[in-house]
Amino acid sequence: MISLLKRRETLLLLIIVVMITGFSSRADGFASPTNLAGIFNDTSILIILALAQMTVILTKSIDLSVAANLAFTGMAIAMINAAYPGIPLVFLVLAAIAIGAALGAINGFFVWNLEMPPIVVTLGTLTIYRGMTFVLSGGAWVNAHQMTPTFLNVPRASILGLPVLGWIGIVIVALIYLMLRHSPIGRSIYAAGGNPTAAVYAGIDVGRTRFFAFVLSGALAGLCGYLWVSRYAVAYVDIANGFELDSVAACVIGGISIAGGVGSVVGAVLGSLFLGVIKNALPVIGISPFTQMAISGTVIIFAVVFNARREKNRGRIILRNRSVEEPSQEVLA
Repeated sequence: MISLLKRRETLLLLIIVVMITGFSSRADGFASPTNLAGIFNDTSILIILALAQMTVILTKSIDLSVAANLAFTGMAIAMINAAYPGIPLVFLVLAAIAIGAALGAINGFFVWNLEMPPIVVTLGTLTIYRGMTFVLSGGAWVNAHQMTPTFLNVPRASILGLPVLGWIGIVIVALIYLMLRHSPIGRSIYAAGGNPTAAVYAGIDVGRTRFFAFVLSGALAGLCGYLWVSRYAVAYVDIANGFELDSVAACVIGGISIAGGVGSVVGAVLGSLFLGVIKNALPVIGISPFTQMAISGTVIIFAVVFNARREKNRGRIILRNRSVEEPSQEVLA
């Protein structure tokens, strides 16, 4: 029981429960099942983006272009739907995933083949993809009346009290969990970030693993492009502006180490829900958007400090254990 309470995910879950309890005392019905389901549904896109970001961060990289990828893909799919309303929705969704994966592959190519720093590459492609979105649309919006009802209504349809968007988030969480925990590529992702040198000696192609992580991140961002446009029934150039930082924040709050190789799917989900609860609750209790930004930034800083101290303490324990073991081995000799 004590070891369970010491886990980062358990503490974060308890904090979220305390927050919901506190906010419900200020806003009637905040803790109702209907409202909580709505919060989860609203946070589903952030959860998927956080998982996309997590796969990259685990390999000791970062993807600052996920939101720009989402914007370009969402705009492209919305324009296709408006111009060719007869195309089945399943093909549009597959096209969104393929476009996102292609944009992610561009990031992976520069990081893998040209060995460029991921933060430099994705900072550049962030600007490029945003510019491509403007060029593609000419700065114009695609509004709800230009999209087909099926395109808009499928993610909003309710199943067992939860919209399809929320169920898609649950399915993605389950798939990423299974991939990272029970597949060779998942183990390679952790190894590539945890100890790249040891991973090479173990026969893992670190560059190829990072390339795959960027492609997967792009594919998930592309899926989010469709989900965002259909959820809010509009496509414009500044879609999800700043969401790349929210995805990184969710990962950091959830305990995913920026140094790579450390983190869990549960942590990324809880980090996203933490931000989702804050963003949904603070306006209800009358907190201004600027104060919300300050609170979110403060939480991120504390999370980074907590992660750094935890990793530093682990290192001290390892050194201390070795110093204790060496004299005992000398005595036995």
